[in-house]
Amino acid sequence: MGLLDTLTGVGEDSVGLFVDGPNVLREEFDVDLDEVRALATEEGRVAMARLYLDEHAPPELVQAAEARGFEVVTTSGDVDVRLAVDATAAATAGDLDVLVVVSRDTDFKPVLERAAAQGIETVAVAPGAHGRSDALRNAAQRAVTLDE
Repeated sequence: MGLLDTLTGVGEDSVGLFVDGPNVLREEFDVDLDEVRALATEEGRVAMARLYLDEHAPPELVQAAEARGFEVVTTSGDVDVRLAVDATAAATAGDLDVLVVVSRDTDFKPVLERAAAQGIETVAVAPGAHGRSDALRNAAQRAVTLDE
């Protein structure tokens, strides 16, 4: 990769970052969205950064996430289902090289498995060791715990 490629981001892996808001943005974890985004940036160029929230999320949280470069997806239904569908669609569309899922929820194990089957690098990020899903951690090619 040449200097121009480095400056323009060409040649970097394309990263999709999907954050399960209700599962990780809890007082006991004290998750910093800037830290989460920085972690994804270490994987390559963040092509999409989405934070999934339910319809009752406070407007201040939505504004703070958007200010940090996240696309906020709110849903009146199950946040997990929407995130899983969107992450799987992104992985199978061929637009990503790396899929980063931030959650403690085993429900995303099939998403990581499908992405890996497509040749996409998978990373599971847990907000803390407490309540971390070993199944999700084991399904990913790499696992990160934010408080470690």
